[in-house]
Amino acid sequence: MTAHHSTDASLLSFYHAQQLDLADTLAHHRDGFLGSDDPGVRAYLDGNSLGRPLAASAGRIARFITEQWGGRLIRGWDEGWLALPGAIGDELGRVALGAAPGQTTIGDSTTVLIYKLARAAVAAALSADAGRTEIVLDTENFPTDRFILEGIAAECSMTLRWISPDPAAGVTLADLEAALSGKTALVVLSQVAYRSGYLADMAALTSAAHRAGALILWDLCHSVGSVPVELDACGADLAVGCTYKYLNGGPGSPAFAYVRAEHQGVLRQPIQGWLGTADPFGMGEGYQPAAGIRAFTSGTPPILGMLAMQDTIALLAEVGMAAVRAKSVALTEYAIALYDGVLAPLGVELSSPRDAAWRGGHITVDHPTFREVTATLWGDGVIPDFRNPDGIRLGLSPLSTSFAEVWLGVDAIRAELAG
Repeated sequence: MTAHHSTDASLLSFYHAQQLDLADTLAHHRDGFLGSDDPGVRAYLDGNSLGRPLAASAGRIARFITEQWGGRLIRGWDEGWLALPGAIGDELGRVALGAAPGQTTIGDSTTVLIYKLARAAVAAALSADAGRTEIVLDTENFPTDRFILEGIAAECSMTLRWISPDPAAGVTLADLEAALSGKTALVVLSQVAYRSGYLADMAALTSAAHRAGALILWDLCHSVGSVPVELDACGADLAVGCTYKYLNGGPGSPAFAYVRAEHQGVLRQPIQGWLGTADPFGMGEGYQPAAGIRAFTSGTPPILGMLAMQDTIALLAEVGMAAVRAKSVALTEYAIALYDGVLAPLGVELSSPRDAAWRGGHITVDHPTFREVTATLWGDGVIPDFRNPDGIRLGLSPLSTSFAEVWLGVDAIRAELAG
């Protein structure tokens, strides 16, 4: 059981939450999100599963349908649509990934992109050294990551080297170093753990993988748009992330892939589609990969799915990731203070790091009744996330979540437990 920390009673009032919102210099951005004034949703605390849409995106998509799709028809491909994956990828890299141009592209799902990059990495490792037969991963990573790597290991007759970190934290440097060896081909980790919210030390873990002669692939799904990312500075080899959480791209919006420039032209992705070729419209007989990041694309870009994220990327550029991170820390600190004051005394356990330096943009609290509690909360317009076996995850989006929503959410959980 997590130790109970005392909290000043004055900090537990709804009035205090309102005062925090009044002092918040980013609070006015919340008005730009559709549904933020919906009386049927008292508290939306699931922005790290699906972010709210921006009103600007509704206009962008409507204009695209009438002016671009409806007006330009197939001419739109030649007039700019084909360039969107790289153009949006470069802007995302500049604003939120710490990535120089030409290393990021948009397209496919997170699942497909993790497969592409991981499969390319292990193929290159095995080609260079047949003894590189192990993939390092952790038991607390998101199921997709684990399932894909299980499949790749089976395809390539490789071994999975499992790290079993503290479920309320994540993979530490010592954990990773104990798993690495001369057999390691690839390491796959998440920058922010999907359940606990643990924020990994990307630079230190990347360096450790490199010292062992391995490549590392980072899953950024629960960090991009909430936590500053410095892929180039950290020396990251590969990264994948989704765009429907903190980037507000919408349900099923395409993911992004980052391939460090030095690996382009060396790694060969396994899904060889026509738009990843050097001359897509040449309709040639054999597959010749394109130069640069475009070699990691496969099929037709999902243009409609790429539109909305552009508005959030622009907003992040305006606000700055440092300010976004500061607001994120303030929200999670407040949520933990409320936990200490009203949930810990009711037997709820905190399953996230207390130290903000090791915490991303969400926290998870556990109680045996939380599956049923979550269903009741949803019916009452309070929407957190449930995570097995008995966790409520509070996903706090810095630009669209208010302190009042956090108070309302925690108070609703308290009311359900108090009965």
